[in-house]
Amino acid sequence: MFGLGRDELSGRVLDCSAGAAGFVAQAAAGGCRALAADPAYVLTREQLAEAGRRDLDRGNAIAAEHPDSFEWDWYGVPARREALRKRALAQFLLDVEGNPSRYVAAQLPQLPFRDGVFDLVICSHLLFTWADVLGQSWHLAAVRELARVGREVRVFPTIMQGAGDVVPFWDDLMAQLAGERLRAELRRVDYRFQVGADQMLMVTSG
Repeated sequence: MFGLGRDELSGRVLDCSAGAAGFVAQAAAGGCRALAADPAYVLTREQLAEAGRRDLDRGNAIAAEHPDSFEWDWYGVPARREALRKRALAQFLLDVEGNPSRYVAAQLPQLPFRDGVFDLVICSHLLFTWADVLGQSWHLAAVRELARVGREVRVFPTIMQGAGDVVPFWDDLMAQLAGERLRAELRRVDYRFQVGADQMLMVTSG
């Protein structure tokens, strides 16, 4: 979903807000200097495990509630997606126990990192996904903060959860980013699940 290759994973990468995902564990195993940030990391390992299972159930419920808004070519069948998600949760739980320094309790739009310390920041299923809950001003502050700590930011997806409605303040937000000299562009990705969620937003300074 982020079009990551060897070049993107050769530097210092932040996953924010990462939740109970296996990305950092997998990236670090390949030699990437990866770090995860999420407010949930104040929880115990047992609480994180339970939160991860709830998130999986919630995602399954959303897909079931909006069957016409999801396609299964990428995963094949729902059972395979669930198996992959459970494997990612298991990888996360092992890594957070064995390498706790990779997991920082932090919450947008204020992160405890220096300016430009990361080569790449990725953000999955937070911005835009919850645009009906987190409004335009929050999104502006969040993107600004992600761009402060990272030289390049990639956000996926660019539509809202469930039925995949367009973000109502998208154009205004893009204009605000341009006004702050943040260059934003959409790039198509190979990952397919939610109908219409086939692009990521890339943000860089300059």
